[in-house]
Amino acid sequence: MASKKDAPMTRITHIALDDANMPPPTPEIDQERKVAMFDLLEENSFVLPARDKGPAPEGPYHLSLSIRDKRLVFDVQTEAAEKAAEFHLSLGPFRQVVKDYFQICESYFEAVKKLPPSQIETIDMARRGIHNEGSRVLQERLSGKAEIDTDTARRLFTLICVLHFGG
Repeated sequence: MASKKDAPMTRITHIALDDANMPPPTPEIDQERKVAMFDLLEENSFVLPARDKGPAPEGPYHLSLSIRDKRLVFDVQTEAAEKAAEFHLSLGPFRQVVKDYFQICESYFEAVKKLPPSQIETIDMARRGIHNEGSRVLQERLSGKAEIDTDTARRLFTLICVLHFGG
């Protein structure tokens, strides 16, 4: 069976976050961002469906994520810098899950400093559950625009949280 790395046409090979107008992230948020970006570029699945006027431009893709006018913007280009797609998603469906995720992350970062492993594990399980919910919301919101697997959705959700941090 071929791995996702063997399917270069259905993946993101470069990602940029437009966070220029945001406050600097905390060290913990910055670390989450770095890990999510590294993991995303190592392995992901990103497929643009065919459009009304024919097939979508083939990848691999460069993805730029930003928040503009209170909307999450996915700007997708080919490696030849040709526009492949751009879609804008309302931030409304993400607000509560992002808020919950940040609250549980704060609890987790504090717990790591002073609680026993069993209590840290309980908080981490809750954190993963909220993270899964955020990735599910993202997959739903991208339906018909881009097909992504669960791991890609999880990593992109982390990056959306980073953008929300300043928004």
